[in-house]
Amino acid sequence: MKKLCPNLDREDGLETVLEVPIPEETLTHKSGTTKAWHNMKNWMKPHAESRSNSTSMAAVFGGKNTEIQLLLGVVGAPLIPSPIASDNQPITRSIKDQHIEVSMAKYIVKQYVAAVGGERALNCVDSMYAMGQVKMATTEFSAGEGNVNSKKAMKVKNLQMKGEMGGFVVWQKRPELWCLELVVSGYKISAGSDGKVAWRQTPWHHSHASRGPPRPLRRFLQGLDPRSTANLFGNSICIGEKTVNNEDCFILKVESETSTLRARSNSNVEIVRHTVWGYFSQRTGLLVKLEDSHLLKLKSHEHESIYWETNMESLLQDYRSVDGIQIAHGGKTWVSLFRFGGGPETHSRTLMEEVWQVEEVDFNIKGLSIDCFLPPSDLKREEDNEEEAECGGGVVASNNAKLPYKIRSASFRISASKVAAVNLDDSCTSESDEDL
Repeated sequence: MKKLCPNLDREDGLETVLEVPIPEETLTHKSGTTKAWHNMKNWMKPHAESRSNSTSMAAVFGGKNTEIQLLLGVVGAPLIPSPIASDNQPITRSIKDQHIEVSMAKYIVKQYVAAVGGERALNCVDSMYAMGQVKMATTEFSAGEGNVNSKKAMKVKNLQMKGEMGGFVVWQKRPELWCLELVVSGYKISAGSDGKVAWRQTPWHHSHASRGPPRPLRRFLQGLDPRSTANLFGNSICIGEKTVNNEDCFILKVESETSTLRARSNSNVEIVRHTVWGYFSQRTGLLVKLEDSHLLKLKSHEHESIYWETNMESLLQDYRSVDGIQIAHGGKTWVSLFRFGGGPETHSRTLMEEVWQVEEVDFNIKGLSIDCFLPPSDLKREEDNEEEAECGGGVVASNNAKLPYKIRSASFRISASKVAAVNLDDSCTSESDEDL
């Protein structure tokens, strides 16, 4: 990872320290003719889209910029379903006088705590920092009715799988105090929580708060924060076994409480369900796979209700010991985004992937105070958003911007009234009546 940015104007100028480190590949020389800082300059210009007119993912979404915005909105900074308590209660709770499914789950969590380093080592962690790189790509898009060969259906695949590269930095003091900065192809997304509100900030929309109580970042449960993982699945049930990546695993399931779903809903958006599954290796006790499913219902008085279902699967790999605690240093996430309701001609499915690698991890960061997790000054709360005609959560939803799923073919002309800007923190979901 590159932590210093070359002077883009003068080759002999001083380098600048980057807020978010970026992959070394962005500075790689091409055939010995392109300067490293020229590659950096091009990488930092996200609006310089390709002029290729060939059918591609970027063409389907109306441009490369819109595709990147969709990737960052959905994959960049999703949250887990429920808040996690940060008290000092013992992780290894009693398993007596419980149903067999609950007792098995608590026993599996005990084994997990022991496998990652033990409760004493986890209790010694007051804060943490991690830095790494990501590679995101939209792998497939399909829309319309009928089969794939029908004239009323469309299906596009990303065969090259080049993806968009970037880097991220995360800071955490407690499960409810965290901050993320992620830069992909020149776009930067920031997110965090100060213990009172979780927020998100993107280049294409003002800062906005998530509905309901603040929740931890999903990225921490991808092998970075074992204690929060243990606390989350401490209230789970064991639903069976499955082989994942050649590992026999126990499956633990956590359902969001009705009160939490209600707090995250409003008059226009209902969170129907949000479920998490954890796959724990029977051999090592470590978390091998994290999976969650999220269903939104967009209410409408004039039209049928629209549903958005997001499924995420993360494979955790490359566990290494950091100060006696096992941390996953790599993995891959698959995301499927489904839209249904309102007629089969408007149904769509989008598949995305993210490959991530952690380069640095450290615990008990000196000088990391609560001031480091304060929300932006322009943060807008839910009550402010309700007065706006439009809002852009994970995806742009303004009149002068190209919405995702913009299909130029006449047979796939989908009005914006049937396109929602959806992101996994539930902060903003909107629709517009203007046709594309």
